[in-house]
Amino acid sequence: MAGSLPRGPNILITGTPGTGKTTLAQEVAQRTNLKYINIGEVAKENDLYDGFDAEYQCPIMDEDRVIDELEDTMVDGGNIVDYHGCEFFPERWFHLVVVLRTDTALLYNRLEKRGYHSKKLEDNVQCEIFRTILDEALESYKTNIVEELPSNTPEEMEENIEKITAWLNQWNAT
Repeated sequence: MAGSLPRGPNILITGTPGTGKTTLAQEVAQRTNLKYINIGEVAKENDLYDGFDAEYQCPIMDEDRVIDELEDTMVDGGNIVDYHGCEFFPERWFHLVVVLRTDTALLYNRLEKRGYHSKKLEDNVQCEIFRTILDEALESYKTNIVEELPSNTPEEMEENIEKITAWLNQWNAT
């Protein structure tokens, strides 16, 4: 199955930590019956690590093993994937890549509430300032499937759910 195109729609929800990826992806999955896949949880459940980053106090995910683990699921289609990076996934996996963006003051507060230490907090806010995840998405996928969406308020979250649901309805109609 390696190299096969998906038989159903796959969506990637990505963005800097704290932008609302998990909330959005879970809600869209619930409303549309897509399978929700949290990459961090997949790595944890299957011990897909190849080290530990002492500076950031977190395990280092083995991206190749994650790809191998998910290949059949992604080929089946009907998935919504939640992860803060995007460049290592095969381009053929996704029909839509949503990059959430958040005002940096809001992002700072969200990450501070999560207990991020100063370096990790600063690095993530800088990532948002410099559009790192958006640029990675635009470099890794066809630009016509990359959608940048604001994620600052509950109202924007609802609008984003509606946009993705409308996209899925359009995809299913074709």
